[in-house]
Amino acid sequence: METTKKILIVDDEPDFLLALQRTLEAKLYQVATASNRAEVQESIKTIDPDVIILGTMTPRGEAFSLHQWLRQHPKTKDLPVLVIDAAPEKQLIKGWRRDEAMVMEAEDYIAKPIEPASMAVRTQAVLERAAKRIKVLIVDDHSVVRDGIRAVLTLQKDIEVVGEAVNGKDAVEKVRQLLPDVVIMDIVMPEMDGLEATKRIYKEYPQTKVLMLSQYDDEENILAAEQLGAYGFIPKRAASSQLINGIKAIYYMGEHLQRPATASD
Repeated sequence: METTKKILIVDDEPDFLLALQRTLEAKLYQVATASNRAEVQESIKTIDPDVIILGTMTPRGEAFSLHQWLRQHPKTKDLPVLVIDAAPEKQLIKGWRRDEAMVMEAEDYIAKPIEPASMAVRTQAVLERAAKRIKVLIVDDHSVVRDGIRAVLTLQKDIEVVGEAVNGKDAVEKVRQLLPDVVIMDIVMPEMDGLEATKRIYKEYPQTKVLMLSQYDDEENILAAEQLGAYGFIPKRAASSQLINGIKAIYYMGEHLQRPATASD
């Protein structure tokens, strides 16, 4: 049986707060409300929200300050947050400053006025995304590389490593068994290389997207990977954040990644 999702709404406008609370409760969510930082901190002691809606607060800067506190608190640091900014005519009083918005960590951003029904739809979408984990298969013939990739990916709350493969042939079989969303594929491997495996996966399991991760990032390999159905190519020398961003981009957006600069560029 699915557990009722808990939502914490923070907003200093009573009419909006009540209207949004009633709308979400009508959708069978369990809703708690707060109008200031002290109430939020007290609520966090007794409830474990699944999502936080961070609305307007006076004075200006208070919402950002609370946002920073939520991102540092052990119970809330990984929770999805939806930010509701003040209406344009009130942004000098209670809105987000430009520098604050640049470091915002939020799954959605909306400015008032917004209808509670529309807000409910956006909240549901965020909850559904948070519940979904991207299933990833790691393919590389070196165990130390697989272990390193796994260590990076397991830190992501929305990514699940469902398996590993040691060559292209093993990769095709694991895709058949596990049906991953994304495959992280090396190129040079014994028995069957990553390019041939990518070709077969693209043809036989089109719902699975292949992301190449290889030290052989020359123009020829990048072009071949694209032509065989890979959604992107990330050099092993690149930062781990590129790999994480690449996985999320091809999964959530369904778009091919921009071609990387080659080692000779």
